[in-house]
Amino acid sequence: MMAANAAKKGAIITKLAREIQVAAKLGGPDPASNSRLRLAIESAREKACPKDTIERAIKKGAGLLDDGSQIEELAYEGFGPHKVGIIVECQTDNRNRTAGEIRNIFNKNGGALGAEGSVAWMFDHVAYIEASKSGSFDPDEEAIEAGANEVEKHGDGEYRFYGAVSDLKAIEHALTVRGWKVTTAEMSYKAKNITELTEAEKKDAIEFIQLLDDNDDTHRIHATLDL
Repeated sequence: MMAANAAKKGAIITKLAREIQVAAKLGGPDPASNSRLRLAIESAREKACPKDTIERAIKKGAGLLDDGSQIEELAYEGFGPHKVGIIVECQTDNRNRTAGEIRNIFNKNGGALGAEGSVAWMFDHVAYIEASKSGSFDPDEEAIEAGANEVEKHGDGEYRFYGAVSDLKAIEHALTVRGWKVTTAEMSYKAKNITELTEAEKKDAIEFIQLLDDNDDTHRIHATLDL
């Protein structure tokens, strides 16, 4: 059991380090001017990711430490069990390995991997921000003032804001100025419609998504499923 827990923690740290590396590559190594990097570092620290791992990932992403490996972002589209639309975002240093592993998961577990665009039409590409705030406020008014198109309650004082992809940084900044603690700010996919399933069918789909999530190269999963 201890070995399994250690392996699981190691996989989590690997994924956190990859996100830090990608963020540093795309926006530079300074978290003060790179919000994606700042949030990735905060997430890594919350999960007890070692300081040297974080620093090494930043240097690798910024091109300051060349060990021959480069992380790239890829997306795969397909249908899970019972025609649930799925987009799998991956971060990998070997696209051939990742493609083969993702394809096997789909083929061996009741899914069907599709071509680019086969499932994307089922989703809106959006700016996605998770944030929390204490005190009394009107979430709809907060969303309007921040430039978001939609807001959903996600917990006690926690909300999800959606907007145009081009407005991601502006919405994040506006929420921060208005006293919100932003924990996630990224481009994402929001299902246009939810696939209607029985409880048994939903269980099949969730188990399938878990298999995808367990893959070391999987970064994010989007599905036409109400989780």
